[in-house]
Amino acid sequence: SIVMFNTKSKNLHFAHFDIAGFSYWEGCMVMNQLKIGDEVQLVREENNKFDPYAVAIMFDGYKLGYIPRTNNEQFCALMDQGHSNIFEARIQRITPDSHMEHQVSVIVYLKKA
Repeated sequence: SIVMFNTKSKNLHFAHFDIAGFSYWEGCMVMNQLKIGDEVQLVREENNKFDPYAVAIMFDGYKLGYIPRTNNEQFCALMDQGHSNIFEARIQRITPDSHMEHQVSVIVYLKKA
């Protein structure tokens, strides 16, 4: 993937993706509250029986879904080593007319040291 800088903050682009499982969790309960640029929290779920590398995406106490399996191993490795605080995750795109699994996209930056 391409590494890009956000010129204003100098945070390093790490990943971007559509939220996996958005239609199965609580995204519909807060869809009208979400705005582009809103910060979301990444929460490691070590005991997830379906995916040992599961990282949930939370907004205001609601689970929106997960980082997709194709992206989550790198996050998991860093988080399991105690580096959860290096990520800044924000809503990047909202397309309510898209399929439920492609309605909300997140961008993740590595915070500037």
